[in-house]
Amino acid sequence: MKILVLTLGAVLLPLAAVAAEADAGRFQLEKSGDHFVRLDRQSGAMSICQDKDGALVCRMAADERAAYEDELDRLAERVTKLEQEGLVQRALPSDAEIDRSISIMEKMMKSFMGMVKEFQAEEKANALPQKT
Repeated sequence: MKILVLTLGAVLLPLAAVAAEADAGRFQLEKSGDHFVRLDRQSGAMSICQDKDGALVCRMAADERAAYEDELDRLAERVTKLEQEGLVQRALPSDAEIDRSISIMEKMMKSFMGMVKEFQAEEKANALPQKT
């Protein structure tokens, strides 16, 4: 029985050390006045920690992260609602919209070029004869 306990201890002790090393980089402690602020780098949660009788006691901080996440959720719901109501426009125009725009531009350019030709014709008609 004693050998079994020693064997299990020899196997489990290194595994516990590896798990502790992985969690060691997860938290960051910063001193702030008479307490510490603990940041969980994995979840972003913050805790306020104080030294009480030689032990570090932490309690959840009322951080702004919860308010930030609530705002993100509210905005996501709003976008979803607008999409369902068809109020969010597509980023790119459809082929039909592009064709219509090109047609309008063609008519405008033909009209403009027609006016240019008319002005050129009038200019030639009103030109003074060249003497050389």
